Amino acid sequence: MEPFVQTKERYLTIKEWQQAHPHLIVGFSTRRGGQSNEPYNSLNLGFHVGDDLENVRQNRRLLANDIQFPMTRWIGSEQVHGSTIKKVTQIEAGFGSEDLDTAIASTDGMYTFEKNLLLTSLYADCVPLYFFAPSHGAIGLAHAGWRGTVQNIGSAMIKRWTVEEGIPLNDIHVAIGPCISQLAYEVDQKVIKEVEKCWPNDLAHLPYMKQSNEKYLLDLREVNKELMRKEGIKQGQIFVSAVCTADDERMFSHRAEAGRTGRLMSFIGFRLEGDE
Repeated sequence: MEPFVQTKERYLTIKEWQQAHPHLIVGFSTRRGGQSNEPYNSLNLGFHVGDDLENVRQNRRLLANDIQFPMTRWIGSEQVHGSTIKKVTQIEAGFGSEDLDTAIASTDGMYTFEKNLLLTSLYADCVPLYFFAPSHGAIGLAHAGWRGTVQNIGSAMIKRWTVEEGIPLNDIHVAIGPCISQLAYEVDQKVIKEVEKCWPNDLAHLPYMKQSNEKYLLDLREVNKELMRKEGIKQGQIFVSAVCTADDERMFSHRAEAGRTGRLMSFIGFRLEGDE
């Protein structure tokens, strides 16, 4: 069953997490219901793609209203396809919400234990990773393109939580959000060599299929899932979306739209109890 369910025009939510924890705000935006013009039509949430900045701000305000989480409490980062993870607090509230200049520099993963903060991350094919340890009040996001994936950003988040924060593996839940599917993601041998370096040796299957043109179809979802399972996260603790950003008309896709497109947003945060 698909874990990401569309409840409103502008976003999908992880229904099971949301229902079990009413004050948790978690989701993945669509491209619908905004005011940006082509090729960013219409709910582009990225400042860095060439869209009019005021349109992006207005799109973010529309989403903020939908989820009832003010942009002054959002936190965004400058994503560089790396594996740097930062623990954030109230000090960073509002960073990157109104422009890219104030975003946390060179960071592809964030987590917090504090309520009334919304972690955000941007996508147009890369893999969104969500982390949740409800009994500890911990939430996190990581942006995993192929570079972040082979740098093991998902496992890095899990290690931060278990080693530095003392969260047991059994308490960590992970969701892999909408991203480009294997059938839509053709890569060259350079990428495959990097994948082979990190792929668990004990697995009989490979996460790619070789094509006749010396290219490969790579399943980034599978790579991220198995790397986190290698870290000790059990199958039952991982949700995996089947939504393909390249094929689903609700999504932006860098690959399908030849690099000229908007950005989708993953988000997660705890609203203060009593706020509805």
